[in-house]
Amino acid sequence: MRRSRAILTVLTAAAVTAGGFLTLTQAANAATTLGSAAAAKSRYFGTAVAAYKLTDSVYTGLLDTQFTMVTPENEMKWDATEPSQNTFSYTSADTIVARAKANGQRVRGHALAWHSQQPSWVASLSGTALRSAMVNHITNVATHYKGQLYAWDVVNEAFSDNGDGSRRSSNLQATGNDWIEVAFQTARAADPSAKLCYNDYNTDGVNAKSTAVYTMVKDFLARGVPIDCVGFQSHFNSASPLPSDYQANLQRFADLGVEVQITELDIAGSGTAQADSYSKVVAACLAVSKCTGISVWGIRDSDSWRASDTPLLFDASGNPKEAYNAVITAFGGTTTTSSPTTSSSPTTGTGACTATVANNSWTGGFVTTVTVKAGATAITSWKVALTLPTGSAVTSTWSATASGSSGALTFTNASYNGSLAAGASTSFGFQGTGTAFSGTPTCTVS
Repeated sequence: MRRSRAILTVLTAAAVTAGGFLTLTQAANAATTLGSAAAAKSRYFGTAVAAYKLTDSVYTGLLDTQFTMVTPENEMKWDATEPSQNTFSYTSADTIVARAKANGQRVRGHALAWHSQQPSWVASLSGTALRSAMVNHITNVATHYKGQLYAWDVVNEAFSDNGDGSRRSSNLQATGNDWIEVAFQTARAADPSAKLCYNDYNTDGVNAKSTAVYTMVKDFLARGVPIDCVGFQSHFNSASPLPSDYQANLQRFADLGVEVQITELDIAGSGTAQADSYSKVVAACLAVSKCTGISVWGIRDSDSWRASDTPLLFDASGNPKEAYNAVITAFGGTTTTSSPTTSSSPTTGTGACTATVANNSWTGGFVTTVTVKAGATAITSWKVALTLPTGSAVTSTWSATASGSSGALTFTNASYNGSLAAGASTSFGFQGTGTAFSGTPTCTVS
């Protein structure tokens, strides 16, 4: 995942207030959810999934009922799966894959070769050594998931944004102009059944960058280089809106014989304008027979890498937005969403709280999720104290405010998750370098 405005390599926020869970009526007519409405048109509707959020009941409730395809957000990238050279780690990615299979959902792998989110050891390699490391990485990871995935983003974001259609300058590009085709050939050898995709951003309309990708795909097909699909990230905002030739651009790729997939859709905005743009994306996909599906990049607005733009189909509490209904309607489905079930918000609360941690660790780094739970009495605010091991440091925090970055830290609730009914819980998290905290934090009502 690379963005046209900025590189974002941290995991994003997922805030849930107590009692904000969405109730979705599953009527006899199957086309009442995003996934079922898309399936009625022989398409999938997917989302990016973060393993550390799978303890969040609102998040998993929407994931289980609304989506038929999942894409691991960060868990299959090079830094996560091969933190040390030739030492592979699949725990978090395996969790997502196993959960998807148990729920009857398919999985898009993301991503085998990318210039970003590489493990630190890769920086010391170049030339033949780097090319060999890339081939070894793709072979091992694709073999590990052989037969389990619908598709792989084999190569991600290899073209520049300078307007001349050139390749991006990167360490992988420096190994030779054939690195992309070698990546695809390696992936095909490792997993013959997975669809192999090239994925990029700012390629949604006909422009120099998308034309360069088109030319590459056409060349690969002519020479027998295996490629089955092209992914269009489709991150839209006021500075980069849905282009008028979006459908035409999808169609020209489809005319080459490859599938087209909308892989990371999010549209900044709200209300009718946002809903209208989402409808147009669905309509474009339906108009192109080889457009096999749409995935949004996150579930709720608070799960988005650009949460302040409120770009997704559910608000931070898990309530469906106008755009949600517009998507289902565009697929020809029926919107039968009931009002959210909410518990009364406490007006006062000075009871006790507890905190527990769950870690996703790798060599040199970690992501920690902290669950805060109210005791027998409602609370209106909380603080969690813990001490990181020597040498460890927090690099980003979500759904709380940290007092510092190392040593003894205090995390204070955000404005939206301080009030908890008796027995209710919420979560916050942080990413860091070094070794994760492994004890029991202290929770106090502030």
